[in-house]
Amino acid sequence: MAKILVVEDNEDINEILKNLLLGEHQVIQAYSGTEATLLFKQEIFDLVLLDIMLPGKDGGQVLQEIRQSSQVPVLMITAIGDKQSVTQYLLNGANDYITKPFDGDEVKARIQVQLRQTMSQELAGSKRQEYGHIELDSQTFTVSGPLGQVSLRKKEYDIFQLLLDHPKQIFTKEKLYEQIWQDVYLPGDNTLNAHLSNLRKKLKEVDDCHEYIETIWGLGIRLKEWQSS
Repeated sequence: MAKILVVEDNEDINEILKNLLLGEHQVIQAYSGTEATLLFKQEIFDLVLLDIMLPGKDGGQVLQEIRQSSQVPVLMITAIGDKQSVTQYLLNGANDYITKPFDGDEVKARIQVQLRQTMSQELAGSKRQEYGHIELDSQTFTVSGPLGQVSLRKKEYDIFQLLLDHPKQIFTKEKLYEQIWQDVYLPGDNTLNAHLSNLRKKLKEVDDCHEYIETIWGLGIRLKEWQSS
């Protein structure tokens, strides 16, 4: 069962889409672009149905914000007959589109195609990466060790994966923040420190005998060189 975000300001159409998908999928509804972007930051979705004409942020703006942090499948909902406009959304990162008035079976089929492709890509790209006594699973966002397994938040996973991919590199806070959040680091922002602290605690939960992340004072953060004991 996939978790689908339906973004449509027309309450009747929003309800039609919800009823069409319920039973097979979990459906979360949004009625404006602003509401959609807030929900997307708070929850993880498997697919987004996104209307183009929305109050607040329009569908193009929402798509742009989604693509800054996620490759989740996005299907645009449009009543626009101009193929050139639809093509531009596809070039900007949309996966497909449906045109109002739409056929329910076609909507379900297009959703199924996107979910199937995503699953295939995830299976093909899934990997488990070992370092020291722990193992990082890219499919489940979990880290395992001698003491068990814990789940990582997406940003915690991204930080640790980046360090594993560049084991000898020292990352300044600014560089690490910009790599993970794709945004400018502001001095005094405690977001990175909080995520690093949580990540360290979780790594300690699965292996309390070793340190995996070290701070090089005056320089930054890096993966601690593995020394067996």
